[in-house]
Amino acid sequence: MEIKTYRAKTMQQALDLVRHDLGVDATVLHTREVNGGLVRRLVGGRHYEIAASSTLQVPSRLHPQRPQPVQPLVHSPSGPNLEASFSDRRLSMETGLVVVEEDEVAQDTKKELRELQALVEQLQGQTEEAPRQNWPASLFALFTDMIQADVQEEVARSLVERLREKAGELHTAEAARNRLMDMLADELTVTGPIDTTTQSGRIVALVGPTGVGKTTTIAKLAANYRLREKRRVGLITVDTYRIAAVEQLRTYADIIDLPMEVVSTPREMREAIDRMRDLDLVLMDTAGRSPRDEVRIRELKALLVEANPDEVHLVLSAVGSATSMTATAERFATVGTSALVVTKLDEAMGLGSLLTVTRNSHLPISYLTNGQNVPDDIRVAHKRELAKMILGMD
Repeated sequence: MEIKTYRAKTMQQALDLVRHDLGVDATVLHTREVNGGLVRRLVGGRHYEIAASSTLQVPSRLHPQRPQPVQPLVHSPSGPNLEASFSDRRLSMETGLVVVEEDEVAQDTKKELRELQALVEQLQGQTEEAPRQNWPASLFALFTDMIQADVQEEVARSLVERLREKAGELHTAEAARNRLMDMLADELTVTGPIDTTTQSGRIVALVGPTGVGKTTTIAKLAANYRLREKRRVGLITVDTYRIAAVEQLRTYADIIDLPMEVVSTPREMREAIDRMRDLDLVLMDTAGRSPRDEVRIRELKALLVEANPDEVHLVLSAVGSATSMTATAERFATVGTSALVVTKLDEAMGLGSLLTVTRNSHLPISYLTNGQNVPDDIRVAHKRELAKMILGMD
């Protein structure tokens, strides 16, 4: 018995190939769809395969008549009824061996069409339920400005909604922008500069992940308080993991003429603090710690407990995302962080992430840095200035 296989894009074309090659008396033994699955059908189209034989003798033969074309899909008022063509008309095909009615291919097709129809209805429902914003052009422009400044969408949307409530008072785009600036300023908190007038021997530690600029920031603060404020300043470093960091800070200490201590154990920390009690300000540089390294974070906490600092400033780079900065602030909260120093403003594409960080960490911002120059490129954080920077106005 000789069996041949034929493939075509439609079942009718495949039957025509059988009829042309084997004649009208050929026996159809098997039919199937080659491209199974909805995705493969969408990409490569449908393909059908028929196995037939001209030598197998059976009572029934392949009819020469061409089957009637399938009726088009019926659309209902509620949307496309993708299953109508299958429910109204049973797919049947008489063959020489059997009469195939709603074969496995048709059943799989019906199932996938039902799933596709359910997905379409679901998407239509979501579209109808989606909130529609009726913002004026000026408010929408402010919304897009905040998104471009890396303000999270939910934060930007809530601010614009609050602005819309005051729409009757905002007659111009400039008035809306000024009101938004006031709202941003209210969202932010700042500490002002380190106060060295109320007590002597004030200890301030800087902590944070690697590469955010702690050592350079320490040098800027030390130079400003020593050279401009005429305060007696001392330096302590526990960053013994990086020899270059110790040497860098020692170079700054020699130039500014400051005492400096290098410590690596809690006992050495206590002794260094005792020797600097009479100074106005002691700035402590710590080694960068990965927020995920819980062991190093605990080591840092043990050293800070011995130092008992008055302030612990977390140093973060402005180029980081809101998610990473918030996660870092959360991990370092265990060491007693009390303020936030934001560095590398000159490298950041937007400062909207600061809103998210301050909201989630509840840390006020103390200083901003925007370069490597010592003692310049550092300034005390001010609310209004930060709001302008977030909106790209500074």
